[in-house]
Amino acid sequence: MTPPSSFADSLIERTRTLGHPLCVGLDPHLALIPELFRRGTMAPGDPDTVGSVEEFLEAVIDRIAGRVAIIKPQIAFFEQLGWRGMRMLDAVCRRARDAELLVLLDAKRGDIGSTADGYAAAYLTADAAMPVDAITLNPYLGFETLEPFVRAAREAGRGLFVLVKTSNPGSSDLQDRDLEGEPLFGRVADGLSRIEADLLGSKTGWSSLGVVCGATFPEQARRVRDALPKALFLVPGYGAQGASVQDAIGSFVPGPNGLEGGVVNSSRAILFPEIARAASRATTWEPALDDALGKAIDELGAAVQG
Repeated sequence: MTPPSSFADSLIERTRTLGHPLCVGLDPHLALIPELFRRGTMAPGDPDTVGSVEEFLEAVIDRIAGRVAIIKPQIAFFEQLGWRGMRMLDAVCRRARDAELLVLLDAKRGDIGSTADGYAAAYLTADAAMPVDAITLNPYLGFETLEPFVRAAREAGRGLFVLVKTSNPGSSDLQDRDLEGEPLFGRVADGLSRIEADLLGSKTGWSSLGVVCGATFPEQARRVRDALPKALFLVPGYGAQGASVQDAIGSFVPGPNGLEGGVVNSSRAILFPEIARAASRATTWEPALDDALGKAIDELGAAVQG
């Protein structure tokens, strides 16, 4: 049997070809959906709301396809719409994968035993009911709870992004706590090294074990890179959260076509620029989104290519 292609190899090869590491986050805040797509009350329980959001996200996918390697839908915005929202999430993910976009589901799953098996089977296995290419995980129930996800990732060629040092200001409440002379996030990074080695790609040498490290904490991200030299980084905090492009790529390392080593997420700055939000016609909305997307691509591309 031919082994599955590695998520890390697929992602790195695509970012090398495109020349930038931008990941577009799909966070469909109901209050920010552009006028062009709004229907009915836009309340979570209004059936028209799901159709509005789905039409918006389909249009976004159609415009970004071929320009970025990966998208990151945030599951919370779909869950708030109930069963219709989860059905829409499945449709959006499938549309994106059909458009040759990798899909990283931001679900921050993490649980014990058969529950973790169930989460892995839902999203990562070869016969998953709602297949995605990668998923975010919470490790704070212990490293053993990651094992079902690691098995699924290895067998199906999927990717994992484990929370290590997140971008929110309150992350220091726990993640920076001293633990026998090391911050807790550093201990988490050290403990992931075995998984990093287990999920190395054969083509690029990068691991399908990834970590979430916010651009708002560049010094801590360098500590994590030292512990995990082959891990992919998912970097939130760039764009609307205010981190600079240099901070966003601070954990990247030289590759054949410039700096590489992960993806930098931007959500609101691309999905909801002011002109696009107010647009009532496609002829206004499309160029506004294209412009926001192009600015992020150009900025990140120039930064990684030096």
